[in-house]
Amino acid sequence: MTAPLTPPPPPHEQSSQSSQGSPAPQQAWQLPAGGPAVPSGHDHLWDGTYGQDGPGMKTEVREAALITVAVALGGVLLGVLWWWLAPHVPLVGDLVNKRWIVYLADSEGEQAIGVDGTFTLLALAFGVVSALVVFLVRRRGGIPLVVALGVGGLLGSLLAWRLGVWLGPAQDVIAHAKQAGNGVTFSAPLKLGAKGALLAWSLAALVVHLGLTALFGPRDPEPYQQNPVQTDPYGAPLP
Repeated sequence: MTAPLTPPPPPHEQSSQSSQGSPAPQQAWQLPAGGPAVPSGHDHLWDGTYGQDGPGMKTEVREAALITVAVALGGVLLGVLWWWLAPHVPLVGDLVNKRWIVYLADSEGEQAIGVDGTFTLLALAFGVVSALVVFLVRRRGGIPLVVALGVGGLLGSLLAWRLGVWLGPAQDVIAHAKQAGNGVTFSAPLKLGAKGALLAWSLAALVVHLGLTALFGPRDPEPYQQNPVQTDPYGAPLP
C-alpha cells in the first residue's frame, strides 16, 4: 500500500505577505502640485481643479436684481404703446329726466376685445425681446436669471397697465359725458378686461429664454474627458 498524497504547502511569499497584513493596492493617493490629495486609483482622470458653475451666487443675485429692474422699467414703453395703439371704445351720454346715462355707441363692436388683444400682443413681443437681450448679455443662464425675467416681466406688465390707464381717457365717464355734451360720442377709459394678459410678458420671456439656452447655451464638458492621465494598475501616473 502507498501512503496518501498530501497537498503541497502554500508558497512562502504568499504566506509572508498575508502574515504581514499589507493592504491590497486598490487605491493610491497622489498629491498634485498646489492642489489637494486625490485618489488616483478611483478617479485618475481628475486634473486637480474643480469646475465652477457660473460666476458665483452673489454675482448672480446682483445681476438678477439689475435685470429685474431693467425689465420692469420696460413697462413704461409698453404702457405708452398700449395707450397709443389700443382701439378706442366709443361711448354716448344721454340726459334722461335730468339724469345722465352712458352706454356703448356700438353695442356689437369689438373694440374692448381689441384693447385686451393689443396689450397681450405687445406684452408677448416685449417678452421675446427681453429674453433675447438677456441671453445675449449672459449666456450661461441660471435660476436667479430666470426668476429675474419672470418677476421683471410681471412688474413691467403691472406698470404698463396702470400707466396706460392713467394716460387714457378720464375714468369718470359721467363727468366726461357732461363735458362732451348730450348725444356726443366720447372714448371710454382704457381698461384691461382680461387680467391674464399680465402674465404674457413673463411667460413669453421664460419660454424664449429656455429655448435659446437649450439651443445655443454653453455645454457642460463631458466627465473624465479633460486632461486624461495614464496610470498603472496601482494608480501611479505613467511617464
